[in-house]
Amino acid sequence: MSFFIVAAIATSTAVSVYGQVEAGKAQQESLERQAEEEKLAAEARELQRRQELNKVLAANAVSMAAGGVSGVTPESIALESAKQVSASEGMIAVSDKLKQAQLRRQGAMARSTANIGATSTLLDGAGKTAKAMPE
Repeated sequence: MSFFIVAAIATSTAVSVYGQVEAGKAQQESLERQAEEEKLAAEARELQRRQELNKVLAANAVSMAAGGVSGVTPESIALESAKQVSASEGMIAVSDKLKQAQLRRQGAMARSTANIGATSTLLDGAGKTAKAMPE
């Protein structure tokens, strides 16, 4: 009779440990996938910002040419606009990279936490198994 109890405890422990480890892996994979999706979204936003900048620069050049403004060249306007956009894009890029890194860290932490939980379950199960064994 006690053999069946020991076997049941050992089986339950093994299944629980396996489930915890696999859940940690799944959560890590999910967060890694989310980080990749964020990377692609950041690249799309970057492309859109560049297209908008090109439209603004082209409109400025046309406006300057049509207005005959002197002392200010389309190149100087383009340079100033590019400086401002570059600073803004730099901050956005850093923010995007930090978000991706945070998601990856969360994934690694989830897996690590699941492994620690699995180890704890394994040790608890071993203790219960030892107590259930006949002397």
